[in-house]
Amino acid sequence: MRTETLSVGIILCAASACLPGCPGPSSQAPGALPSPQRGERHVAAAARPARLDRIVFSSNRGGPWAIWSIQPDGSGMGQISRPAEGEADVDPCVSPDGTEVLFTSTRGGRAGLWTMRLDGNLPRRVCDGDQGEWSPDGTRVVFRRAGRLIVRDLAGGRERTVSPAGWEKCSGPAWGPDGNWIAFALLGEAGNAVHVVPAGGGEARLVYGEQGACEPHWSPDGLAIVYETEAHLCAVRADGTKNRPVTWYGGVQRYGRFSPDGKSIVFCQAPSPDGPWELYTVPAGGGTPARLTEGASDMYPDWR
Repeated sequence: MRTETLSVGIILCAASACLPGCPGPSSQAPGALPSPQRGERHVAAAARPARLDRIVFSSNRGGPWAIWSIQPDGSGMGQISRPAEGEADVDPCVSPDGTEVLFTSTRGGRAGLWTMRLDGNLPRRVCDGDQGEWSPDGTRVVFRRAGRLIVRDLAGGRERTVSPAGWEKCSGPAWGPDGNWIAFALLGEAGNAVHVVPAGGGEARLVYGEQGACEPHWSPDGLAIVYETEAHLCAVRADGTKNRPVTWYGGVQRYGRFSPDGKSIVFCQAPSPDGPWELYTVPAGGGTPARLTEGASDMYPDWR
């Protein structure tokens, strides 16, 4: 299903859904991540991403779903984007230099990737698709379109499909901090699985394929990946070893993202998959969570 024709309600699910409906995941055993093979395009990582110490997220607390931000201690909440009634801005991702936000929006009547300044000014449509994330050097974005993973050069608009041929239920791409690998979920009737693929395209490698694993996001050092199960968050090393729970509380925890220093994880939690969703932080090694928001549905956090 092409997300650019989705309604506002469905795009909120499509932005992070771990839904079945494709061939099962690869049976290839996990292993250490090799360097991309000769001839594969290397994407240079930014020398040092900007650190704003802000969490951006999507919320319906102001009416239409819009992009908001908050400090990690729960203070300083403010609205960034202001979509019109009937439109929705979701799934924000702050650029490596901290000046722009990439997000999915239904502005204009169909879903697509947009950018705007961190203060909400200069919104601009980039292309059709959803679930966008920046490359570490900020020159490209990876996103989902029609169940495939696409890398787009922002300057020239060139696009390249990087998901393996025939894999048409890919979801949640996340660019690794070294620029060489993209983590993503392959959704299947038999269960979801987290994989990594070279940023220039090539053979995908299985990282973890149990418990409905999906929505992967990298640690800042590139050694670990946090992901969702059916109800909780777990973390695993990028080579597929040392899988462990991060959350194990009642309710549902989703969409985990590491803090810039890798010491904490922000996530959204709800009593059931129907919400309402609140933002929490927790030590990356597990522990007692701290609630950041309440009183609305707050989802899709990104910590920069």
